Amino acid sequence: MHETSTDRMQLPRDDREHPSAEAFRAFIRNPPFPCVGAKSALSRGRMRIVVARDITSGWDDMRIYPALLAFVSQYRTQPDLFQSFAVVFEGPGDLSEEAFERNLWARAQSLTDKDAWLGQPHDARVADDPDNPHFSLSFGGEAFFVVGLHPNASRPARRFASPVLVFNLHAQFERLRAEGRYEKLRASILERDEALAGSVNPMLARHGETSEARQYSGRVVEADWRCPLQGRPAPTPDDWHPPALPLDHTLPGHGA
Repeated sequence: MHETSTDRMQLPRDDREHPSAEAFRAFIRNPPFPCVGAKSALSRGRMRIVVARDITSGWDDMRIYPALLAFVSQYRTQPDLFQSFAVVFEGPGDLSEEAFERNLWARAQSLTDKDAWLGQPHDARVADDPDNPHFSLSFGGEAFFVVGLHPNASRPARRFASPVLVFNLHAQFERLRAEGRYEKLRASILERDEALAGSVNPMLARHGETSEARQYSGRVVEADWRCPLQGRPAPTPDDWHPPALPLDHTLPGHGA
């Protein structure tokens, strides 16, 4: 029998006790760490952490992607504020900012390809063109803003012992805006980040001003920088996709 990519995908496992997950939680709990949203997600037990082998390899993509879908399913079942999905890679620890950025987008491309192949729609609330100011990544029909961390990041808030990709739900930012809480939260994060780094992050921009893809890696990118993401292949009438079945929210997905 022919094996397909869905056959090779692995059910999400519980990595909460992994030493790398423990180290990342300690990093977020450290008082100077500026992102109060991440601190809130962690304190409420709503940060799902997956530990993967190597950000330069697709080895664990078949495990990361279904875990991300399980996270989306659970969020839709219980859409509480301050939920995040983090992938902590065990290495490598010597990537330059440019090399980390290339591999961040390689993993994003791989996950996007799997999402498209399975027939998952791009979240219609955001653009799928990475040059569009309203762009966001989308998995399982939910838009995400990605924050990359690694040992050689120029900003201290992005400097962790190994590569990490944190997926933050765009729907949560929009809910905070609707409730009138977003600006206060954003101001607090910016103030804390400036206190930690000694300067304002030059890459910060609001959604809709410029493509958020420029902010994902944490590197200060050039004015003419172009996102390497190829986007989703346009479907054709001859394409076959497995049916877009409802996500199974009984899959394990909690575990900060």
